[in-house]
Amino acid sequence: QVQLIESGGGSVQAGGSLRLSCAPSGRTFSSYDTAWFRQAPGNERDFVAGIRWTGRMTDYADSVKGRFTISKDNSNNTVYLHMNSLKPEDTAVYYCAVGRSLGFLRDRRRYSDWGQGTQVTVSS
Repeated sequence: QVQLIESGGGSVQAGGSLRLSCAPSGRTFSSYDTAWFRQAPGNERDFVAGIRWTGRMTDYADSVKGRFTISKDNSNNTVYLHMNSLKPEDTAVYYCAVGRSLGFLRDRRRYSDWGQGTQVTVSS
């Protein structure tokens, strides 16, 4: 089982920026894809951004394109989500997830291991 440690969440004003980190610990697999999902109270856990294990291919939800950037440090398999121009609608608990590269990055069902979640709050 892969342990994923999330960090970087917090509270910011609209227009601000945050960087989330997803760092593996314990037994890890460098060939796993990684994605970020978010969930607001009463909502489903929705796809935000994903990256293939090579770090070359990425995918983004339409709502964050041009504002968020996902990247991977292949030296330690840490994945980052740089969030710029944050909006109140971005407020949610953000979860990172990893899984074998066997499907679409945005398919929630394919991910086998999940982080604990980190709260992002954007005030207007």
